[in-house]
Amino acid sequence: MLWTAWLDWRIGVAVATAIALLLPLILSSYIRLATRGDRYYDLDLIPNQPVAIVFGAGVWEDGSPTPMLADRVQAAVDLYKNGRVSKILMTGDNSTPHYNEVAAMQRYAEGRGIPREAITLDYAGFSTYESCYRAREIFGITHAVLVTQRFHLPRAVYTCRTMGIEAVGLGTPDWGKFRDDSMRYYSFREVLAGIKALWEVHITRPRPTFLGPFEGLS
Repeated sequence: MLWTAWLDWRIGVAVATAIALLLPLILSSYIRLATRGDRYYDLDLIPNQPVAIVFGAGVWEDGSPTPMLADRVQAAVDLYKNGRVSKILMTGDNSTPHYNEVAAMQRYAEGRGIPREAITLDYAGFSTYESCYRAREIFGITHAVLVTQRFHLPRAVYTCRTMGIEAVGLGTPDWGKFRDDSMRYYSFREVLAGIKALWEVHITRPRPTFLGPFEGLS
């Protein structure tokens, strides 16, 4: 009896461990599968949309965009110049006076010929979830192309579509362009972020840090 109980306990622990290890991968695969038809990696294949939503990805101490952020904004610039979108919503973190992702994004885009009137800034896009929530509720966006790196694109598209935006995504290069150790970190973090995204959009639906009145696209 003691041996049987010990063996049952070992089996139970093994099963629980396997579930704990596999569940994040299963959920991540579900997000990728659910958005498979809405993700593109070639600008020429992107269907025309009224607006591109560009997600923040960090700035350096001098206020310039990180390489990942610059790639995202450049892709939005290309979408605009190719007539795929007529507006760009730049959403990111401006939580302190000394950290402003969206200002860096705006400077980069304007420096490459995008007129200021085509750009709208969301200073309170503190996460993918909050950016999608605010894009729908504050800026009234119902159709958009999302611009971000390929590793992040499935979660971004899934989140925005679940929040009521008919979104497609344009993925910018990541593996092969950025350091492998960085990409391993981002990819691992993305698996965990996928669990959080599913919890937020399907169960808790928290209000964003800041909501405020409806603004529409400027």
